[in-house]
Formats: sequence, C-alpha cells, structure tokens
Amino acid sequence: MEFPLFCVVILCFHMFGFSSGAVDEDDENKRYFACSSEGYHKMNKMFKLYLTSSKLTIQCFFLADRKYTSQGVLSTFTSGGLAPSLEIINSTYTGIFHFNLTLFSDQVFWSIDIPRENITKMRAITSIEEWLVRVSLHHGLNLYATEGTLLDIIREPILQWKLGVVMNRERLLQVLPHVTDVKVTKCPCANDVALLGFIVNATYNGIYLGFSFSGFWEYGNTTWYNLTESIYSQLEQDLPGLSIVDMVLTNNFLVLLTSLGLFVSADLRFPSASLLTFSRADFCGFERTDYIRGKLWYNEHCFANREMYEVDYITITFDRNRTLSEASVCFYSDEPFIDWLPCIPHSKRTRSVSSEIITFLVDLERKNGVYFLSSKVGLKTFVSVNTVTNNLPSMRRKFPAFYFPSSFSDPMGLVFHPRSNFIYAYGNQIWLSIDGGNTFDIIADFHDDVIKKTFHSFYTGDITFVSQKGKVYLTKAGLVQYTEIGAIHDKIFTLYYDHLGFIHKLTPYKFDADKSFSAMGSSKAIFHKSFDIGFESPLALQYISLSQVMFYAYVPPNEPAATKHTKEFTRMHFGKVLFPRCLSLIQVVKYTSGIDSVFQDSDLQKTVVIPGYSSFLITAIVDNITALAVATVPERAPLNSTITRWLLFNFGIVGGRQWTIYPRKCNYWYYQYESGDQLPSNVERYLDLGKGYSFKTKIVPTLRALKASEVPLMQISVGNPALLDTTVLFFFDNADSYELNVTMFTRFLLRGTSTLSITLLEASTDCFTASFLPIIKTSCSYLRFMYHVPSQPISEEALNSGNHTDEFGFNMIKTLPVNYRPPSKMGIAIPITDHFYHADPSQPIPRNLFQQSKNTGKFKQCAAAASRKECNCTNDQKLSHAVAFSDCKENVPRFKFPVQQYPVSLQIFTRSGSLPVEIPYLVTVTEVNKRENWVLKHSTPPEIAKLQAYLKSSLNVPVYNPEGLNISIRGAELFHFKVSVVPGLTFCNLVEEFQIYVDQVPLPFPGHTLIAIAAAILLGGFVFVVFMFQLHNIHPWEMCRKKCIGEAMM
Repeated sequence: MEFPLFCVVILCFHMFGFSSGAVDEDDENKRYFACSSEGYHKMNKMFKLYLTSSKLTIQCFFLADRKYTSQGVLSTFTSGGLAPSLEIINSTYTGIFHFNLTLFSDQVFWSIDIPRENITKMRAITSIEEWLVRVSLHHGLNLYATEGTLLDIIREPILQWKLGVVMNRERLLQVLPHVTDVKVTKCPCANDVALLGFIVNATYNGIYLGFSFSGFWEYGNTTWYNLTESIYSQLEQDLPGLSIVDMVLTNNFLVLLTSLGLFVSADLRFPSASLLTFSRADFCGFERTDYIRGKLWYNEHCFANREMYEVDYITITFDRNRTLSEASVCFYSDEPFIDWLPCIPHSKRTRSVSSEIITFLVDLERKNGVYFLSSKVGLKTFVSVNTVTNNLPSMRRKFPAFYFPSSFSDPMGLVFHPRSNFIYAYGNQIWLSIDGGNTFDIIADFHDDVIKKTFHSFYTGDITFVSQKGKVYLTKAGLVQYTEIGAIHDKIFTLYYDHLGFIHKLTPYKFDADKSFSAMGSSKAIFHKSFDIGFESPLALQYISLSQVMFYAYVPPNEPAATKHTKEFTRMHFGKVLFPRCLSLIQVVKYTSGIDSVFQDSDLQKTVVIPGYSSFLITAIVDNITALAVATVPERAPLNSTITRWLLFNFGIVGGRQWTIYPRKCNYWYYQYESGDQLPSNVERYLDLGKGYSFKTKIVPTLRALKASEVPLMQISVGNPALLDTTVLFFFDNADSYELNVTMFTRFLLRGTSTLSITLLEASTDCFTASFLPIIKTSCSYLRFMYHVPSQPISEEALNSGNHTDEFGFNMIKTLPVNYRPPSKMGIAIPITDHFYHADPSQPIPRNLFQQSKNTGKFKQCAAAASRKECNCTNDQKLSHAVAFSDCKENVPRFKFPVQQYPVSLQIFTRSGSLPVEIPYLVTVTEVNKRENWVLKHSTPPEIAKLQAYLKSSLNVPVYNPEGLNISIRGAELFHFKVSVVPGLTFCNLVEEFQIYVDQVPLPFPGHTLIAIAAAILLGGFVFVVFMFQLHNIHPWEMCRKKCIGEAMM
C-alpha cells in the first residue's frame, strides 16, 4: 500500500526573525531625497537624465512640505561639509562627480554642471550603453542614496529617426478597440528605449507602434507612430489584413514580422531626414496564414564597444509542417538580415530529419547553434548543440543530444538570459542549462499549465514566466528555485523590464508600474502584496534534531491523480518560509487513563509530536479517547508503549489553513569589487594576450539564524572555457563573511567573449540579484593604447598657440607652412611624399615644380574641401600625430640640429594605469615619408635574438627591442616616425606616431664645392687652349719636337 504522505524539508521555519538583505537606506530617506535635470523634482517620478551635445545639469533636493524645511535641511548638511556626489556607471566605466558645496542666496537645491566631454568624447551614432546613475549625500557613505539612469540621446541609433507618421490621441483611440494583443521589444544596450506594437484584428489594418525612451513609465509620454505606408511601399499592392505579429529591436536594426511578410529596417546608425525605411525578406511558399503563426527569436546581447567577431542573429519559425518543395520552416540570418538561410543546413542527412524545430538560437560565446526540437517519432523533446563555422551551422554536434523526459510534453520555446550563458527551455516545465545546452536541470513542473511568455532583466537577473492561465512565476538567473508572485487577469497585456529592473504591465489603455519606487527593481511591485504559495493539505511536523524539523503533506489515498500535485510540496516551495497562522500553536496535553474527553473534534488534522519518536497526524476522531492517525516515520512509532505526555501542533486546514508559505527575505548580502571599488553586476573587462584579471566576491549572511561559518552553496561556471584559465580561492574573512578571489588568464591567441557566472544557490528570489555575471573579452580594450612620452613635454595649450620657449629662449614649436611636405632624398625642393601637413586646398602648393612632386601629394581630410575651413578639423585632429590627420596638423615639436640619441620612450595606457613597453613586446620603427637620414640605436638581448631574427624575416622589416631605443637625425625639417608593436604579442594594434622638426641646420663645409669649381675651371681652360691651338693651326708638340731636333743638330 502506498504511503499517503509526501515530505519535504522546509529550509526555514518561522520561529526566528528575519532582516532584509538589501543594502539600502530606509524608504523614508528615499522618499525625501531626489534629483532631477528638469527643475524641481516631483514625487513618484523616476530619476531620468539625458545627455545631449551640451552640458549635463543636475539638481538634488530634499522634498518636504515647506520650502523652508527643505532649505533648512540643505543648510544643515552643507554646514557640516556634506554635499551630494554623483556616480555614473556602466559595464566598462565609472566616473565620480561632486556637487558644489556652496549654496547661493535662497537656493533650495544642490547643483552640478558636467560638460559632455567629461563623461564621453564620443559622438558617433552607434549602440551605446545606458548609464546607471547613483547620487548619495556623500560618496562611500551610502547616505540618502537614490538611483536613476543617464541616456545619451545623440548617439542612440533609433532616437535619430522618425519611425513613421505621428498619431494624435484621436487617431490612437480609433485603433485601440481593434487591438487583440500587444508585443514589446527593447534596445539591448538601453532597456529604457523600447517599442510597443499593437496586433489588430482582421477587421482593421495597419502597423502601429508606441515608442518610449524613458521606460514606459507614463502612458502620456509615449509617442505613437503609424508605419503602415512604410510597409505598403515595399509591397506590390495594398493587401488588406496588415498587422504586426512579432518584432525585435537589435543593436542596429528593427525587424518587424507582419501578417504580410518580414520587414527589416535600414541600418539605424545612418539616419536620414525621411521616415524609417524597410526592406522585405522573401520566403518562398509562405502566405499570410503562415506569417500570422510565425515567431521571431533573438539572443539579446549588448554590442557597445563592438568587436569584429560579435554578430547579431535572428531566427524566424513558422508553426506549420514543411512540404516537400520547401527548404525549411525555420530560417535565420545575421546582420544586415538580408539573406535568410534554413536553420538546418541542406544535406543528404537533413532529408531524413523527422523532428520539428521549435526554435534555433546561436550561442554567441561558444559559437554553437542550439536547436530545440520535438521528435515526431516517440514524441521526444530534445536539444541538439551543433558547431557554427563562418556564421553557418553544421550538422556536426558539439555535445550528444540532451533528451528531456516524457513529462515535458508541451515544449514552447528556448531563450538565453540576456548577457549570460544561461539557457531556459520552457513549456509545461522549465529547464535550465548553464553549460551551453549540454545538460539541463529542471526548475518547475506545471503539469496542466503551460508557460507562454518569458521576460528578463539583465540588471537584477529577474526572469518572469507567464502561463496560459495568467499565473506569473519568478526566478533569478542561475537559480533552480522559483516562486509564484501573482496572476494577471487582463485579456490583453505584456510585461516589460526597464533598465533598472522595474517591471511594467503594458496594456493598450494604460501602463502599470510601482509608482512608490519602494521595491527597487522588484518584479513583485505591480502585484502590490506578497503571494501565499501554500496549498490545501494538512501538514504533519516531525522533529529530526533540536533545531530542525521536517514537514509532511498529507494527501488522501483516494485523491485523483489529476489534482494530486496541487496538494503536495513541489519545487516551488524549495527555499521558502512556512509561517504559522497564529502564534499559540503548541498545546501541551498531559494524559492519564483516569481523564476522559481527551480528543475533541477540533483536534482533527493536528499533529501529535512525541519527543524521540515518530509524530502522528490525526486523520479521524473516533470518540473522545480514540483517534486514528498516520505515523510520519513508521519505523520510529512507539509500538506497545504507553505515552503519557505529548505535544499537539496545528498545521491543518480544518476551519481554514493554519499556515502560509512565502518567499523568505533576502538571506545574503552579495557584492563584488576590484582594487577596493565595488563592481556593477554586469561588469565587462578585457584581457590582452597573456594577461590576467582578478576580482573578489563577498557573501555576508543576513539572517540571524544562519551560522556565519557555514559555507554557502555556490555554483561557478565559465561560459567559454576554451578562452580562459580560471582559479577560485575561497575563505572566511575576519568578519566571518565568505569571500571568493577569482583570477582569470587568457589561454590562446584567440579572440572571444565569455561570461563567468557566480550563483549563490541558497539565495532567495527576494534578493536584488543572485548571480554575478562579469563578461570577459579576450580582445583589445578600447581604453588600451600606446603613446610616446616626449623628452621635453609640451602642453596642449602651448601646442595650439604655437609658442613654447625653453630656458634659452628657443621656441620648441614649429608652425608648418601651408600645404607643407617634407623633403626627400632627391632634395629639399623635390618632395615625393603623399602626405600634406597644414593643408589648405585654396592655397598654392609649394615645392611643386618638378614632375615627381606633381605626381604625388594627396589630401585626406581636405579631399573634398575648397578651403581649410571646410576641412572641419577638430582640435583633437590638430593635436594628433597620426598620419591620417596630417592635413589638420599645424604645429609640431621643434629641435635644434643635430638631434642626437633622442629617446623613444613608449607607454601603454590601461584602465589601471600606464605600463612601460618592454620585452616581450617587440616593435618596428619606420619614417612615414620614407626619409633615410636618421639612425636608430637599439640593443638585442640574447634571449630574444632568435625571435627577433624570425620576425624580421617574416615581416620583412627590422624588429627592435623597445627598451633603450633612441634616434639620431642628420637631416633637416620634418621627420614623422611610426612605431608599431609586432603582431602575435597582443590583441591590440598598438601603434604610435610622433614628429620631430629639425631646424637651424648649419650650412655644410664648401670644400668639395670649391674643388669641383676649380677642377671645372682647369678642365675648361685646357679645352679652350686646345681649341685655340687647333683654330690657328698651332701644334705645340711639333714645335717642341722641331726645337729639340734643332738643338741636337747644333
């Protein structure tokens, strides 16, 4: 006979208090301290900042009922030397700015003005991260702290376009009654930038989008666009029944799946004055009924500071059977989403594939294709991970296929958590893979309910699942536990996470969010109250130690199988807290045989607890001295014994359930830092070849009942282990906090990206985050570059002015002539270089008399300009030594002749500071204008002699040791040198250029000129004399011979 009790150990029984695990100030402080860039801040308004081409102005207030109260609070803190500090953070950057400590006149706020150049100098339109902004009354104290976001609105691509025809409120109200569903998509790098699309019924027609760059906080702040004409312009005829089906906003493109086809926008990085245009992707054999049942799949990754190997992919699947004439019902494409290929490559093997593709995603870290398939034979669901080469999937599997159990009977989709390597398969169950699809672990089983939608927040790690019954479940990235947080009864809705992890419920008529901001980034905010996840079964309590108990859920033997799972503990209850309904739960009854009426009807479903023995759940009261009960541990039942004392616990459901189950409060503080500075949860770091990176993670238990010395259960995984060697050391510090030291090193000369996930498996879903997900790129950081340290530094101001004298009064700056070109080996007057300096197309070109000079010389920055003003040279370009900006270069360092042993001192700038360029780096040195009258002095240590010789033969240029390099110059005027680190020693293209103008060259000694002139005169004189002798028929030799003969005869 099957034992009718199902047991689970509840980790925490509410016999002790709890404290919140959020590292935050109380709600009262939040309510009164606020900041804004739009004047006086209003209550219940999110802190949003926007970076324009001008300065960023921020004001911080103490919100109070009266102005004088606010002013008094400000004066109190200011007199104490406290003023707010502003911290701007993204995955690669942290900047701290301090407000003015002085208050002017009757000012009731602190203020700060930050020039744009102090935050970023970049202005190119590209996918850019939205910054997190933290303002606290004093940096490091976390006193009166508030959070917000900062969005660069002149660089975010989609903000530069007009999406369509703007709709007024009257036009919008005409569309709303026809809306049957809504879809939302958001920018991968700036989650506050989002689009909401209306799916309309067959009686209406059109593409209607709502656009927000502030996170859909206010319905009235949403701009509504009609894109119908833009879509119809790509169709041969205006067919009826046009509607959005699905949409994806990638880093650079907007992709719309409509009932009449798939449309891809123009590249958002190159805006125009016209409306956003689209092109249509053709899928042969697919009609309107197929597109309506189509779905887009996208692995969301932010490609700010994009690497060459980073590619966006989109998959489209059609919910229909493939015919013999069709290549596939699943297609994928990468940017610019022009060519759409079958998800399974065409081969002889694919003809016999009998599995239905549910979805196909590309693992951007491991470069694998992840297939989620359902087999027609045996009704099996499985995941197959295949290799991807040159952006094309192959039939070669990376791992053996993972087959799910038959209970996973209704698979719906597969999704990557943003900016991570966590894969979730969902349907009537939820499964998690942390190793790229090789294995999966079950998280939840919903039996007769099915998950239809998932929503994610990279900032908080929240993952929300919505079932077809409207129930909403929450888990944290990497956790294998989940909880039910509520239900949504709206017929038409979608959920959306903004950049700070706040969840929003979006419907056609209104938007719901947590207006109080009391639960920072909480997925529970829109449900307003905690959700009891208990079930209707009596519980039996069994002590297993002095501090641990076990609960048994009693399920009657005649319970139908269809409802049996609703009356027992499930995976959802793992890690939750059981709360008694009332405090006086324990009744102590002294039993003797002389006392009658011991059992009462109210004792039904109570638990008889006998110390040292099995407990008994009372299932029936026979009479006042007899009751039927079920033993929790039959082997420990006191058979043939008389028990005179026991305890009665009431965890029954008679008269209402006497217990509840809720998620426990956050039980750990969890933060990470490097070099003493706290890191954001989505930090991104670059590792050069042979370099390492270290950080620390600290875990502090917050529950008083948890022993500080207990090692928390953690899970650490590397997304791409082929890139990194990872070492983790863990220990307890002096405060009994658990600390992990993580060190990573690059393994090969292989560029790539890998996430490192550190998940605290015992963390509550109530915690702000349960995983730390740093992104490591084995590539060259955009902050890493090489620069030349001049022997005599000259400030930028002096270089701009053209005047900087040394102690002897010598001006060390030379202003180059207009359209200047350095001399060549053919002479000063015959320049043959292509590079102009101080270019001005409106001025004549000097030294341009010879044909060799006329055939060379090309403008770069000024190629299409008619004057120097039209060259649009920036100040940075004028100061740059790069040959690419030689047209803009006006002033260069000036030295007296001769230049002897000028030191070539090189430094590499990194996030952590500057490092000297030394072995194992080797460099090449060239003169960009091909001048030859200079000599490089260097040394070759024995340990690099062979490597130096090999590189010299393979690169066909001399290779030098960068230590102790110096240059001697024996020529005049401008020398432009280029120093490059040889490839294979770093991921970076480390190149530096510097210029030296050699002036006051003395005239050379004229001896060789005088000798040449004298020789010419003598030779000319001799020829002239010979000519005159010949002219007058004078023969000196004959005359001499006759004279000699005459003297001899005499």
